[in-house]
Amino acid sequence: MKHVAKKRFGQNFLTDQAIITSLVNAIAPQPNDLMVEIGPGLGALTQPLLQRLENLHVVEIDRDIIAWMEKHYAPGKVTIHNIDALKFDFASIASRLRVVGNLPYNISTPILFHLLDNVDHIIDMHFMLQKEVVERMVAEPSSAAYGRLSVMLQYHLHMEYLFTVPPEAFDPAPKVESAFVRCVPHTELPFPAKDYALFSRVVATAFGQRRKTLRNTLKGLLDDAGFEALGIDSQWRAENLPLSAFVSIANYLV
Repeated sequence: MKHVAKKRFGQNFLTDQAIITSLVNAIAPQPNDLMVEIGPGLGALTQPLLQRLENLHVVEIDRDIIAWMEKHYAPGKVTIHNIDALKFDFASIASRLRVVGNLPYNISTPILFHLLDNVDHIIDMHFMLQKEVVERMVAEPSSAAYGRLSVMLQYHLHMEYLFTVPPEAFDPAPKVESAFVRCVPHTELPFPAKDYALFSRVVATAFGQRRKTLRNTLKGLLDDAGFEALGIDSQWRAENLPLSAFVSIANYLV
């Protein structure tokens, strides 16, 4: 019986073989890679990945899909983790691993932030996401897409927008375009924060009311003397500040 996509899990199954080939070539899996796939679905990526890998870990919450996978894949080739990706300890697989997946659009951002908690154990990540989310991830300052997600991910990762994927590549077809993105953790942080929690708070506060000036959004954190000492125009908005400036503010406040 054909598996029917479940809305509550945000399932859209990739079916376009040419695009699948492009994805796998971009990932470039090597036989000994320790790789985990989030949300394998009906194996669109799983099968071609297994042709190049000795073993693949998959994280899947849908028990019906797990039952399907257990029938189609040998236990020695696929290690199945039946758990919500938001609760999974990715570092439990290996000290260094690669992560791939066609992420459910309804929880893609929380998954990205969860993966940041394991970033020291990750070699790279390749994801299919809603195009708008990928545009936000790689956005430059002073652009409409630039925001908290851009700053927090760019602090940890170098990201590359690889290519756009049309709705008709999926079944069922989503109402939006998708995009494939490569994320590679920085070997050394380009702008390290002395207090990461404070840095995160500064970014969240600044973008909390993104149409207001920094003088208003950061009121209570940074005064006029602080803006002057840092050489930052207090009349700018959060979207005008590069990552380095957010780190400078946080380090100034320590």
